[in-house]
Amino acid sequence: MRLKLMIAAAATALIAETASAQVFVIGQGLGGECYQKTKSGFSNFRATEEICTRALREQAMTRKNRAATYVNRGVLRMREGKYDKALADYSEATELMPELGAAYLNEGAAHIYLKDFDAAIAPLDRAIQLESADLFAAHYNRAIARENTGDVAGAYDDFQKSLELKPGWELAERQLTRFSVESAG
Repeated sequence: MRLKLMIAAAATALIAETASAQVFVIGQGLGGECYQKTKSGFSNFRATEEICTRALREQAMTRKNRAATYVNRGVLRMREGKYDKALADYSEATELMPELGAAYLNEGAAHIYLKDFDAAIAPLDRAIQLESADLFAAHYNRAIARENTGDVAGAYDDFQKSLELKPGWELAERQLTRFSVESAG
């Protein structure tokens, strides 16, 4: 069988639909507030980023909650287009907790936004290896990176896996409509 991409999609269209994940912070205080506002998509970026920064600076937290707060602040920064700062936060998170799949998932997404598709693949592979809570999103993002590095078959497989993990997910379904599988012959 041969896989053929039916429609050449612009990378910017794919990038606009990159998936990311927040990480739950247990307990009250600034870290919990950072998580809640990040999760809800609270629109005042500056205020929410300051809450996350204050949590990291002022609040005593477990290693896990500190790593999660770095991820959450990174997600906020990524939403605002501050990709280098987001990458720094994901790096801090993985330094604290090397097994935190959400940090790798979001690192991969940040590289995709920067159009550094080659750099996106390794952290997304790691998120998948760790069976990140949002495994469907890791496969989806890796599909975007693979397609943009010329691995069309790998992209198709990852879009399929993403849809398998989250049946009915419109983003993955829409991406798969761009592919056509033909007999090699």
